[in-house]
This record gives sequence, C-alpha cells and structure tokens, in this order.
Amino acid sequence: MENTSDTGGINFILLGLFNHTQTHLFLFSMVLMTFLTSLMSNALMIRLIRVDPRLHTPMYFLLSQLSLMDMMLVLTIVPKMAANYLMHTRSISPAGCGTQIILLLTLGGGECFLLAAMSYDRYVAICHPLRYPILMNQKLCLQLTTGSWLLGGVDGLIQAGATLSFPYCHSREINHFFCEAPSLVRLACADTMIFEFFMYVCCIVMFFIPLCLILASYSLILAAVLRMQSTAARKKAFATCSSHLAVVGLFYGSGMFIYMRPKSYRSVARDKVVSAFYTIFTPALNPLIYSVRNKEVKGALRKWLEKHFPWSK
Repeated sequence: MENTSDTGGINFILLGLFNHTQTHLFLFSMVLMTFLTSLMSNALMIRLIRVDPRLHTPMYFLLSQLSLMDMMLVLTIVPKMAANYLMHTRSISPAGCGTQIILLLTLGGGECFLLAAMSYDRYVAICHPLRYPILMNQKLCLQLTTGSWLLGGVDGLIQAGATLSFPYCHSREINHFFCEAPSLVRLACADTMIFEFFMYVCCIVMFFIPLCLILASYSLILAAVLRMQSTAARKKAFATCSSHLAVVGLFYGSGMFIYMRPKSYRSVARDKVVSAFYTIFTPALNPLIYSVRNKEVKGALRKWLEKHFPWSK
C-alpha cells in the first residue's frame, strides 16, 4: 500500500494570484514595482539609520529591525511568485513550501513582538523621559529584538513541521500565490482539527499578547499626552506615535483577517488579496509612513542625498 504521507518527492502546485491576461499583466507589473520600491526604501531606511549619528537611538534601532523583517518578507514571497508567473510554471517543492511557511511565520510573529517593543519604547520616551537612557539601554534593545526573532522562529518551525507532517494524498493544488499554513492544511487528507485549534491558539499568543501590550502602552501614552501643558510637545508626541499606530493598524488588521476568522467565513479570493496587501504592499508603506512626518529621518535623507548626489541640492 502506498505511503500517502510521503511528501518528499512530489511538488505542490501554487495556483497563483494572476492569470496571463492584459489586466493581470498590468497588476503583476504593479506588484513588481511595489516589490522593488519596498526593497529600496527599506534598504535606504536601514542605511540612513546606520550612517547618521542622530538616528543612533533605541527607536531607530528597532525601526531598522522592522525594515529588515519587511525586506525579508517580500524576498520570501515575490521572487518565487514572479518566477512561476514569467516561466509559466506553478510548482514548488515540499522543502520550498516549508521554507516559505517558516520564514513567513518567523517574520510575522517576530514583527508582532517587535511592534510591541516599539510601543514600549514610545511609552518610556513620553512617560519617563528622564529615565529613558536607563530604561531603554542598548542591552535591553538587543534582548527585545533577539526575543522577537526567536519567538517568531519557534512558532515558524513548529507550525511548518506539523503542517508538512500531514498526508497529502489527493489534490496538491494550493489556491494561493505562496505556501501559507492555513491554505496547505485544507489539502490534508487527515483530521486536522487538533492542529487547527493549536494554530488558532498560536495566533492568539503571537497576535493578542503583543497587541495587549501595545494597547496598554498607548493608553498610558494618551493619558500622559493629554496632561501635557505644551502644545508643541503634544503635537510632537502625537506625530511620533501616529506613525507607529498606522503601521500597527495595517499589520494587525490584515493579519487577524487572515488567521483569526473561522473557516466558515473564509473566502479564498479575498484571502489572497489581503495576503498580497500585508506581504507585499504593507512593507513598502512602512518606510513611507515613518518618514513623511519624521523630521529626523527627512533630515538624514537630505544629508545622504547631498553627500552622494550633490546636484540634488
């Protein structure tokens, strides 16, 4: 009798996001432009934070880690999707599928905790400004970022290992443009109820614990800002925090839409669109959100442009 749980030699089929029509070719071109924009803008953000001494602060160190995660996220998704589309192929190996799941969950889970660390940084900066250098020292920043990467990595390894351990004895067509654990589990010819419950619990831990920390931090920040007497200080605090809240809203909104809904409310077409938003478009928006209202980042960018492109003055 054939071993139906053997996934080592048979590839999965990614049905993709686009068809080969003029409209979808245009949309595919837009995705590629967004991909390149995301890579360049996040790489530039990391470079500015590294070379400008004014940005050598805990807030910008955490922001550089966010940019690194966003770069890795789009590199995990778009190159394989683009190669399959341009070469008219749809296959992905079990190893490639597992790698995508691990990286996606590592980066997604890591970003949840990193955003919580960034909210704590803003809480300390606004509510305890005199103690900021002590409370947000270099050692703590390294611990927060390392913890974010490790927690995301553990979640990714566990879920990828469990997902690929199921027997896939019927259709191997994944109605998605990348390997995502919920899409893959739907194809398993075994009872996945326990794993889906476990995956739901993991999502609660990875999403809601950091989200609760973020909400608690910003509740305290809001109370502190409302007590400020200086209008200028209040505006500066709101400007700094609004950027972070916009990123949190984009990331958590799309993530919870994908992972936290019951199966009966899922729509494959809608899930693919939302997945494209949080894996491709949000990483391109994050550097823009953090730079538009940030005088320090704009000043660092201006200085960098004047140094490398003198004619841009």
